[in-house]
Amino acid sequence: MAMTIERPRLGIVAPGFDLPGVDGQTYALSDIMAEKGAVVVFICNHCPYVKAITERLVAAAVTLRQEGVGFAAICANDATSHPEDSFENMKLFAMKRGFTFPYLHDESQAVARAYEAVCTPDFYGIDGEGVIRYRGRLDSGRIDPHPGDVRPELINAMLAIARGRPAPQRQLPSVGCSIKWKAA
Repeated sequence: MAMTIERPRLGIVAPGFDLPGVDGQTYALSDIMAEKGAVVVFICNHCPYVKAITERLVAAAVTLRQEGVGFAAICANDATSHPEDSFENMKLFAMKRGFTFPYLHDESQAVARAYEAVCTPDFYGIDGEGVIRYRGRLDSGRIDPHPGDVRPELINAMLAIARGRPAPQRQLPSVGCSIKWKAA
């Protein structure tokens, strides 16, 4: 079932984290942050919305890194109820999809809760001071094959932020699968 975020959390300091990556290293938010900011995106392996954008996601990460913006993806889904989202499968997914950025595992789901992540994908754009300035979608594409004129909303917003300009006032929410929370 597709989920849409209601209202973005903007103007707050991005929650920190220390999470294991599929490359065997542990990453803190400070490791992801680059001179002009960072993007943190919550994704998972099984979501058709994520699968549909991974090529564009990888390209966006490359573009943003060239502009001084770091990038990381986090999977917080309960692997007990969704085995495709296990840490071992995250390693395979990242390799198969050509990830050039850290793919992190939030097994406790504490980081996803701190960010108030709702769906996969769920994008957070952080400025160079560590403040969340963007929460929206990657682009105007969806799960279906997209036309060639997809607006690169995340890239446009992060380039503005990186250049000291405000993020767009109009930030369209991401649409995707709900995060699979563990039973209470």
